[in-house]
Amino acid sequence: MAMVRMRFHVAVEEQSLARLNSYAKAERDREGAWIAERRRELIEPGMPRRAAAAVRRDIRAQVARMRRSGEFGGTRDDIVTRAVREELQARGLDREWPAPPEGELETPGRPWGTPPSQPMGGGGYTHRLSLNLPHTLGDTVRRASYWTSKDAVEALQDWADRWGNGTEVALREAELDGVPAELALLVAAGRPSAPKSALEVRDRLRQRVLTTGDLLRASVDRAGRPGQPDLPSTPAR
Repeated sequence: MAMVRMRFHVAVEEQSLARLNSYAKAERDREGAWIAERRRELIEPGMPRRAAAAVRRDIRAQVARMRRSGEFGGTRDDIVTRAVREELQARGLDREWPAPPEGELETPGRPWGTPPSQPMGGGGYTHRLSLNLPHTLGDTVRRASYWTSKDAVEALQDWADRWGNGTEVALREAELDGVPAELALLVAAGRPSAPKSALEVRDRLRQRVLTTGDLLRASVDRAGRPGQPDLPSTPAR
């Protein structure tokens, strides 16, 4: 039975994607060379077709086992899957998470109350990467991101109720909610300006938010650096 997978689309930096692709190609080449060598060793000239097919089947099965053990990197999805598991373990997030409230994981974009991570282009994330993770792992990524960020996101919502999020965020949220832009601007303009101390509180809260994209980008970067010894610090709670 084929493994059920969960598909993600994540914006990444050019260098991070290039390192991942370079590593994936090197692993494909290494695996291909090993397969060719094993076939030369085991398939003798004049060997019956059925016997030769059995040898090829055994080689494929051995390659699959070596992919699972990490002796071969496998496909790009295989490489990132291992990196995601490592990233979750490094952050202390590799555990059972309860299901978030219905509809929470289906909300588009970043969590409410946080700014965009980086824009596409203009020095931000210039490339997009599609990933297929095992469904259970993908679900863990989504749940871990939600519960890790929940308290900070709620505090950011309270902060925004008090101080507002500025005109750019107000216009973006108005568009999502179907509110006229003029009304959103009037509401934003009527709020008092946040003092420096309040802005510092908001920045600290934003640093505690971990999105699915943040976690996958860190995993992609880890995947492109095999043998990476350093582990990220656990976000402050």
